[in-house]
Amino acid sequence: MNKIFALLLCILLFSCTDNTVMERYDVAQKPGEVTVKGFSKPDVLQMRFNGEPVSIDGETSYTNKIETTLQFVLDQGETNKLAIYNNETGKEVVQYNITYDNIEEYKKLYFFNLPGIFLQAEVIKPQVNFGKVGFEFIFPNLGEFSGSSLKNVKGVLKRENGAILAEFDNIGKDSFTPVKIYSSFSSTAPVYLELYKPGTTDPYAGSAMIKVKIKQDMGANMIILQEKLENGVWVVKGDVDVAEYL
Repeated sequence: MNKIFALLLCILLFSCTDNTVMERYDVAQKPGEVTVKGFSKPDVLQMRFNGEPVSIDGETSYTNKIETTLQFVLDQGETNKLAIYNNETGKEVVQYNITYDNIEEYKKLYFFNLPGIFLQAEVIKPQVNFGKVGFEFIFPNLGEFSGSSLKNVKGVLKRENGAILAEFDNIGKDSFTPVKIYSSFSSTAPVYLELYKPGTTDPYAGSAMIKVKIKQDMGANMIILQEKLENGVWVVKGDVDVAEYL
């Protein structure tokens, strides 16, 4: 009788152990792939995937053009952390939490890192023919100091005499506008971008005209608009041209 009881106990234990092993490996999985295209100057960056430094061409810290493709296995219910750090200070710049369910959102990651600016957008310098000037705009911190809840604004680019050079219906936070091109009229004369609520001639915040002085260079200009505080008053600046780094 004791032998029979012992045999049944062994069968039961084996069955439980076998089920535990099956449950451990019976987890839904699928391949994950993330293509990273970035740029950083002058800061040196490091990417870490689940805490481990990512090697690019044998280097675990990088500057200027930063491009790689990560391939891994996604387990349902687990989170994979991809983070970007300033390699000198160790400060985390941005973090992405990638899971079995949201991988489609992270198939392609773009960033552009400059002093005081971390832009999460694809950056492609447009082709502009000789003798022409082209402009693209992006407004990543729209509303930070103005308090505006708008997702995008309308921009009208003008000469000093008020002549309209180009109009941009939707200048948003996440991507550059399509390029608008016009014939060059001066290498030194400034141009001005007036900012409105979409579809109106009302300032996008407040009641005063919002007019941004923009430096124009021959060829492509990719301007990052930024709300800033000056002497306690918020203003909009457009003095960073991404095209100068490309």
